[in-house]
This record gives sequence, structure tokens and C-alpha cells, in this order.
Amino acid sequence: MSFKSLIQEMRGELGSISRKGFGFGRSRSQRVVQDSCVVPVDAFKQSCWATMPPELLRDVLVRIEASEDTWPSRKNVVACAGVCRNWRALVKEIVKVPQLSSKLTFPISLKQPGPRASSSLLQCYIIRNRTNQTYHLYLALNQAAASNDDGKFLLAAKRFRRPTCTDYIISLNSDDVSRGSSSYIGKLRSNFLGTKFTVYDAQPTNPGAQVTRTRSTRLLSLKQVSPRVPSGNYPVSHISYELNVLGSRGPRRMQCVMDAIPASAVEPAGTAPTQTELVHTNLDMFPSFSFFRSKSVRSESLPQPAQKDGLLVLKNKAPRWHEQLQCWCLNFNGRVTVASVKNFQLVAAPENGPAGPEHENVILQFGKVGKDVFTMDFQYPISAFQAFTICLSSFDTKIACE
Repeated sequence: MSFKSLIQEMRGELGSISRKGFGFGRSRSQRVVQDSCVVPVDAFKQSCWATMPPELLRDVLVRIEASEDTWPSRKNVVACAGVCRNWRALVKEIVKVPQLSSKLTFPISLKQPGPRASSSLLQCYIIRNRTNQTYHLYLALNQAAASNDDGKFLLAAKRFRRPTCTDYIISLNSDDVSRGSSSYIGKLRSNFLGTKFTVYDAQPTNPGAQVTRTRSTRLLSLKQVSPRVPSGNYPVSHISYELNVLGSRGPRRMQCVMDAIPASAVEPAGTAPTQTELVHTNLDMFPSFSFFRSKSVRSESLPQPAQKDGLLVLKNKAPRWHEQLQCWCLNFNGRVTVASVKNFQLVAAPENGPAGPEHENVILQFGKVGKDVFTMDFQYPISAFQAFTICLSSFDTKIACE
């Protein structure tokens, strides 16, 4: 039997076994495979694949992972991981992190740093829905696929306007974008003017991360929610836009301080923290808080850590003035086609001294290509989640910055 026919037979059996458990027949936005979803199947125990030698099984899975390198065919790799625990362990060992493979396979890939090579930005699209104030992130092959909601759905965000701030709740499920959802993975919060933003992760990016308790977190603790619902608020980055009091012409000026990424991560031998599991935090792990505190201190119950040296700082790349077009221009390599004040490119700011070659590489670029369609391209050392939150901050109204 040839390898091609072997793979076809394997796909057929996996399709019949896992069709029910992996969301076939659902809408595109619901095709999210949770890391903890492994359903035992009696049919598989009676299959010839259950008695296959481990060495041969590993060789087959390696070839499947190598051949199914793009979506939607890459769903076969995810299906293999959901057959049983042994297959899952093998697939997780075979599938490399995005910084090495430049591929997004499992949900945890959205929290891991992007491709390491400077020439391989991971290309995504953001679709804005003005009616319900939602934003969907897709891994699409082209703009047409993204516009028709035909790309690989990655993340969803919903805007909630508060009296003193604005929250963007981020979820793995576009149909359940709420703070109490089990698919909640983080949020973006702005100040009243929309000039300063804080990105919160639902789980710590490193062992030393401290949780920040907000009013919404304490309200969740009062409710009887599932212990699998994550309720942590771990600050991972701070975004600030420079005020434009004089109203001078030009694009917005922004700066992002990445709390969890060292400045050395952009160097050739530098490393950034990499999450390996989507942990569902238990509410009982958090200490009890009294609920009679004054409203003036309800936004932060724990002291904020002091500003540390050595953190990665991203700043927008300075555009150049085009005399013929009479506008500010940046080279997006054809990924941006519509002029907008929201368009930007971020590079690493030098910590001390002059900038080196690593500070010229674009780490994140965001731009408009349609009325409600935007491109988002990113690379190491930030993740898709971090890039998405930074781009969301550009959507918010900033009267004092324009």
C-alpha cells in the first residue's frame, strides 16, 4: 500500500470517528478545538490504528503534519490530536511552536510568539462589525476570503463602553464573548480619553506574574461560576498614545511596553516567554477580598509593580512625507491599500545607545484595506493575542491624539 493511499484511509477513519467531536457542520466561527477536549471512541479501539507500532505511527503523524501545512487541511492534524491521549501526546511533540514552524495549529498557538524569521510575518485579517461592536481575527489566504468570513477563525473581541473606560473582551468563541465565558482569554482596557490601554491576560505568562484584581473580577467571585472559568487579570502590556494638543499634522504616535517580554528578545540569541497550555484558573486559588472598599480604589486591589528596566518597548515607525502624494507614507509591501490614521508599523525601541539592525525589523503592522477590513501582520517576539490587542487599541476614538 502506498503512503498516499495509507493517508487517505487514515483520513477516512478519522473523519468518521471524530466528525461529531470536532465541530463539523458548525459555522466557521465556531470551529475552535479546545486543548482539553479528548473524547474516547470505542470505534477507534477496534481499528487497525490502535495496534500500530509506535515508531510507524509517529512516522505517519510526522508526514501528515508536514503535508497538511495550511488551513483548512490542517484540521486533520488537530483531528489526530483528538483521537486518544497517546496520539495527542505524539502530535503535540511533533507540532512545533509558531516561532519555528510559522503555523498556528492549536488554540495555545495564539499565546505563543510568532515566526522568528524577519522575512516571515504571519499574515492575518481583522473584520470589524460596527453594528454589534465586534472584531474577528482570521488567518486568511487573501482579502476576499476574509471579507466573506471564509478564513480560519482565530479570536473574537467585543467592545463594552463603561462610564470611565472602555473594555474589549477577547474570546476564542465568537458566539460567546463575555467575561464569564470559559473561552475568555483576556481583555483590553482603556482610560476615559482612549490614550492609555492595559492588556490583561487570563493566565500568567511567567511564574512570577502577579494577578490584578478589578471590580469585574470581584463581581465574578460573588457568582457561582464554573471553577474552570479563568478569572485572573495579569497585565502583559501597556499601550500609550502621545497627545496632539497643538493639532499638528501626521499619524498617531504610540508606544507599547511589553511587561512579559525582555528587551533582549529581539536580539538573535534572545528569547521570549512561551506558554505551553491554556490553563483554566480556579477561582478558589485567589485570596478573598473584602467588598466594602471605597470606589476610589476599586480599579486596582493589588499594588502595581514598579517600572522595570530591560522590558521590550515597541514604538511606531516614523513615516516619510511623500511630496507627490502629499501624505505620510509607510512601506507595507502591498498589505495596506487605504490611507487611514489607524495604520501603523511597530519596531523595537533601542534600550540604550544607537539602534541596531534588529531594531529596524517590523514586529507588527496594521492597516486598512476596506471599509471594515484590516490587515494584521506580526512576528516574534509577540503573539497573535498580543498583536490583536494592540490593533484593537487603534480602533478606539482618540480625540486628543488626532
